Parts: sequence; C-alpha cells; structure tokens
Amino acid sequence: MNWLAVLLAMIASMALGAAWYMILSKQWIAATGKTTEEIMAGSGGQATPFIWGAAMQLVMAYFLALLTPAIMGDVTIASTVTVGIHVWAGFMVTSMILNHRYQGASWSLAVIDGGYLLGVMIVQGVVMGLLG
Repeated sequence: MNWLAVLLAMIASMALGAAWYMILSKQWIAATGKTTEEIMAGSGGQATPFIWGAAMQLVMAYFLALLTPAIMGDVTIASTVTVGIHVWAGFMVTSMILNHRYQGASWSLAVIDGGYLLGVMIVQGVVMGLLG
C-alpha cells in the first residue's frame, strides 16, 4: 500500500470539503434546520469536527487503496475512481440516506452531503491513481 498516496488523498479530500462547504455553507445550514450556534454547540468544539473528518477520510482513503487492487487488479485513476464511485453508490450514500430518512433530515442535506462524499471518492481516486 502506498501510504503517501493514502495521506495525500485524505488531505485532498479535506481541501475539497473546505471548498465545498464554504461555497454551500448557507444552503447546508438551512438544510440542517439548525442555526450556526446550534451546530457549533453540538460539535464538541471548533476543531473536533475537523479532527473526526480527517480521521474518517483517512479510513476512507485506506479502504479505497485496499479495495482497488483487490477488485480491479491495478491502481490507475480509472480503476480507483471506478471503485470509489461504486463504494459511494453501494454503501456511503445509501447509508447516509437511510439515516437521514429516520432522522427526518431534508433531502437538500442529503444532496449536499452525498455530493460531497461522491467528490471525496473521486478526488481520493484521482490522487491514488496518480501515485499508484
């Protein structure tokens, strides 16, 4: 496993998250049905969500790096992005929608967060495919 690729994929997807949620911040906050203050009060501190985010995206990158050669035989941009999209469609977005339906979350939230997670898989796939 190329640990540098895994680490750089995590960093790249965190950068995508920063851009994604800066651009869609007003829509995302509205979709949560909460105020900014309520979101920050429930997050455990300003740094906590980012620490958890980095840790979880490191796990995502690790498993993408682990699964791609097992499923596709090689690690290229096309193979890694393909596996990432399939993991997103089969597990990530389906689990998120399932949870959102039970929580009564808006479909707007599912679209924003699901779109971001698709972007994560694509960005991580590109980075890992470039580094092999």
